[in-house]
Amino acid sequence: MRQTQGTKGRTSAPASVCPSMRCLKKKTLPFLLIFVSLYVHRTPSQEAHPARQRKPFFERLRRLEEQSLVDQSQAVALAMNQSQAAIQGDVAHLKTWYRQSQRRNRKVDARLQALDLSLSTKSRQWAEKEREQKAQREAIASLALSVQALQDALASLTRQVHSQDARLAALEGQTQRTSSGTVALGLTTAPTPTQLVQRGPGSLQLWRARQVAKSSPQHRGSPHDFTGHVQEMQKFQAPSSHQAAPPRTHQGPGNICGMDPVLIFPNTSTENVIFLSPGFLMPLRALSFCSWVRMATRHLGTLLSYATKDNDNKLVLHGRDSLVPGSIHFVIGDPDFRELSLKPLLDGQWHHICIIWTSVEGKYWLHIDRRLVATGSRFREGYEIPPGGSLVLGQEQDTVGGEFDSSEAFVGSISGLAIWDRALLPGEVANLASGKELPTGAILTLTNVTSVGGFVQRAKCTCLEQCP
Repeated sequence: MRQTQGTKGRTSAPASVCPSMRCLKKKTLPFLLIFVSLYVHRTPSQEAHPARQRKPFFERLRRLEEQSLVDQSQAVALAMNQSQAAIQGDVAHLKTWYRQSQRRNRKVDARLQALDLSLSTKSRQWAEKEREQKAQREAIASLALSVQALQDALASLTRQVHSQDARLAALEGQTQRTSSGTVALGLTTAPTPTQLVQRGPGSLQLWRARQVAKSSPQHRGSPHDFTGHVQEMQKFQAPSSHQAAPPRTHQGPGNICGMDPVLIFPNTSTENVIFLSPGFLMPLRALSFCSWVRMATRHLGTLLSYATKDNDNKLVLHGRDSLVPGSIHFVIGDPDFRELSLKPLLDGQWHHICIIWTSVEGKYWLHIDRRLVATGSRFREGYEIPPGGSLVLGQEQDTVGGEFDSSEAFVGSISGLAIWDRALLPGEVANLASGKELPTGAILTLTNVTSVGGFVQRAKCTCLEQCP
C-alpha cells in the first residue's frame, strides 16, 4: 500500500524529472503489481488463524489470573490468620489487665473503706477529746473561781488573824507592863508557855526546869540551885560569834520574828554600801544566796556584787532602772548571765528569796516565798568562782570596791542574808522561808559586815513586819 502510494506520487511528479527516472518506473511497475496481488492473496489466510493463535494466550492469561487470585487469597488468609492471632493475644492481654485492674480496685476499695472507718473513728475520738477539753476548761474555770474565792477568804482570814495578833500584842504589852509593876513591888508572876515560846526555846526549857524544881521536894526553897539552872540556860541561849544565830520563831501567817538586824537602804546614793569580810576563801563550785528582802522602788537594784582583779562581775545579782520592772540579772563570770523575774517583790512587802547555782550541768533555781518560780541548766557548767575578791551589798562594782552607779543602787531593806558554798535542799529553803533556823554550813551572814557606808541604817525589830 505504501509502495503504491509512493508510486502514485512518483507518477505525479513533474515532467521536469530526468528521463532516467521515468525509465525506472516503467521497469518496476510489473513487479509491484505482482507483489500486491500476492499480498492480497495472503491476507485472508493470515486473518483466518488469529482465533487459533488467541486461544492459548487467553488460557494462559486466565491461568495466570487464577494463580494470582489463589496467591492473593492465600496471602489474605495468612494475613487474616496473623491478625486474628494478634487480636486474640491482645484480647488475652486485655483480659489479664482487666483481672489485675479488678484486683487492684478491690484492694483500693478495701483501703478506702479502712481509711473511711479510721477517719470516722478519729473524728469520734476528736469530738470526744474536744468535749473532754471543753469540760476540762469549764472545770478549770470553775476551779479558778473557787481558788479566787478561797484566796479572798484567805485574805479576809489573814486580815482577821493580823487583827487578832495586834490585839494579842496589845494584851501582852499590858501583861508585861503589869508584870513589870509587880516585879517593881517585889512580886513575881509566872509567864505563860505561849510567852516563853515567843521568847525562845531556852525560856521554855527554863520554865520547865523551874516547874520541876518547884515540884521536887528536895529542891524546894533552894534558890542557889535555881540560880544555877538560870545561868546554865543563859549559857545555852547566848550564842558566841562562832555559833549559829538563835532559832527564829514564826509568829502567825506573814510574821517572821527573831531575825538578824535589818539593814535599810533609804535612797539611791552611791555611798550606801555594805562590805562583807572575809569574802570567798575557797573556790566555789556551788552557791546558795538567801535573804529576806523588801523593795522600795519599781526596780530591784543590786543585791550583791563580787569583784576580783580579773573580772568585776564574777558574781552579781543586780538590776537597774533601765531594765524591765521586776527583772534582775544573775551574773556568774561576765558576760554570761540569766535574767530572772522578781515581780512578786514589787508590792512593798517582805519576801524571802533563794537563788541557787551549781556547776554540775550548770543548773540554777530561784525560790520566792518557798515556791520554785524559775529553773534552768547549762549556765556556767563546770565553772568555778575564784576566791579573794571584794563582796559588797547594795551596789554594783565596776572596779574592786568602787565605781558605783546610782541607777544600779538597791533601795529597800535586807535581813537574814546568808550564803552557802553548796546547793540547799528544797526542805531547807522551805524552813528558811518559814522563819526557822539557818541550815548548817553558811560561809557568810550579816555578822560578817565590816563596813556600813552612807545612809544605810541598822534596825532591830522583834518581827520583820514591825520594821519601818
